[in-house]
Amino acid sequence: MISQENATAAPSRQKEPITIGIDMGGTNLRIAAFDATWKRLATVNLPTRVAAGPQAVVSDMGEAIARVLSQCGPQYELLGVGIGAPGPLELPSGRFHRPPNLPGFDAFVLKDAMESNLHTPVIVECDANAAALAEWKSGVGKEMPGDSMCMLTLGTGVGAGIILKGKLWHGMNGMGGEGGHIPLVEDGFACGCGGRGCLEQYASATAITRDGTLAAARGRAPRIARLIAHRIQNHSELTARDLAGLAREGDLIAQQIFAEAGKYLGMALATLVNVFNLPLYVIGGGVVSGWDLFAPRMFEELRRLSYIYGLTEPALEQPFTAGKTYVVPAATGPDAGLLGAAMLPYFEGPAAG
Repeated sequence: MISQENATAAPSRQKEPITIGIDMGGTNLRIAAFDATWKRLATVNLPTRVAAGPQAVVSDMGEAIARVLSQCGPQYELLGVGIGAPGPLELPSGRFHRPPNLPGFDAFVLKDAMESNLHTPVIVECDANAAALAEWKSGVGKEMPGDSMCMLTLGTGVGAGIILKGKLWHGMNGMGGEGGHIPLVEDGFACGCGGRGCLEQYASATAITRDGTLAAARGRAPRIARLIAHRIQNHSELTARDLAGLAREGDLIAQQIFAEAGKYLGMALATLVNVFNLPLYVIGGGVVSGWDLFAPRMFEELRRLSYIYGLTEPALEQPFTAGKTYVVPAATGPDAGLLGAAMLPYFEGPAAG
């Protein structure tokens, strides 16, 4: 038994630092706490109430953070909060500029609103940059030497995060890296950014399901049409994962849809490789589960359009070699944006110093 004297003299146990990451999407919010080894301690998921307005979403995030902290317990101390949000964003303020996936958020300053709500330091970052940070620190980038990479995230849209010499590249005012809006098709599909023919209109999960729905409506894809009817009966919607399943079962239309996505992705990668000449390009997001379906066409187009890639393409099964250009699937999975957001207070906030 510890004497009263010794108990009084014994130092109190120091609390362990944790950070909270928020993956802020146009459909869902994911909030999670991570310790300093990037172990996830607690998570809360909820819908993004976009129609209710920015302040309602901020309030929801604040309440979710309180729930996460209560799940973690008193032995932890909050170091800071990181938010990965869809762009375009002005950084570091987190001011939205007509975000296609967050209607009604134009000119809203996320950082100030969240800090007023939480009274805790908040770092706001583009969601694709957050995913790139996670992949660099805890995914493929950790396995390969080098301090520069580019990541494309294929989800509802297409985001791009760029790391140059160990630092996230923000551009002049935080809007650098909008790779999803590389224009590829003249007078192509209208994009939420106001342009036409952008990459995300051809290689995102949204684009893949749109193409499947159009093919079914035109009578070209009976298996897809039956799947859509089944989804409607069950009050759900067709997904890119559904189409990937059909493609692997031999459905030619589904296979063509993924091949087309690969073609446009290869076109965009050729531009990025020619401009940046980086050693590593990572493809992440939900669509990457169909890597086997789109990657062959992607590499075919990349070889055709990028002479830089042709000069630096690595040999198959060769260990990482300096001076080569690697294009690989992400290793951090669907939680890259969430983990990267939690890393922000360490690498972009006061703790970074």
